[in-house]
Amino acid sequence: MENRKSFLTLTSVRILPNLAIRIPTVGEILEDEQNYYNLIFSLTATPFQYMVQLDDMGIDFTQITDYELFMMLLPAFAHRNMSILFGGTDLSDILVCKNTQNDMPVLYSPKNNLIIDELVYGQIADGIRKINNLEKETRKPGNDKAKEFRINLERKKQKRSAGKPYEPYLEKLVVALVNRPEFKYNYEQVNSLTIYQFNQSLEQIKTSIHFDKTMIGVYAGTIDTSRLKDKSCLSWLPVK
Repeated sequence: MENRKSFLTLTSVRILPNLAIRIPTVGEILEDEQNYYNLIFSLTATPFQYMVQLDDMGIDFTQITDYELFMMLLPAFAHRNMSILFGGTDLSDILVCKNTQNDMPVLYSPKNNLIIDELVYGQIADGIRKINNLEKETRKPGNDKAKEFRINLERKKQKRSAGKPYEPYLEKLVVALVNRPEFKYNYEQVNSLTIYQFNQSLEQIKTSIHFDKTMIGVYAGTIDTSRLKDKSCLSWLPVK
């Protein structure tokens, strides 16, 4: 994956010679943010996040890998318009087959002569997460009882959410940031930012606000810095 250049200057991230991940603008995503976030959340999902759907299919979500889930999901999305993420690369013919060199399952697009193995999948998922500021879900149940409890809990949650209208996510963030004095863009200008640039601005402003509030507490004598477990709040610079 292309990583020598800062993502702040990129409009796409090259994964293979014939496959790149686009870094869309805020304006592009706002045109249909529900479909965009549904797409990226699904392509970066771990089995924990699909436990109910997998259980309905008779699949134990603790016994399936992230890549195996991806091999199930990408072909399902490939018949939709994924140009906002993959540009002009048409993956509608993608299918699961075996790599003749090692007999391992891979995703293959004949028209693009494109092979997505587990290594390439990892680069795709990591790239999408970085662009969109997503954290990988790594939780796992400790035992079978905990697993059953989690599935039932998630099933109830999904039933409660069924039929409810989509709640805009990015739109609310845009409104919030445009009305912050630290954010230097208006409603028209923010549309031209890439989603990576926008997310980095959001994180920096959150860090600055936390720093300012901490310093007010320090100067007021209500916060003892020697007792702080996390010292990162004592700097307005982001810590990674």
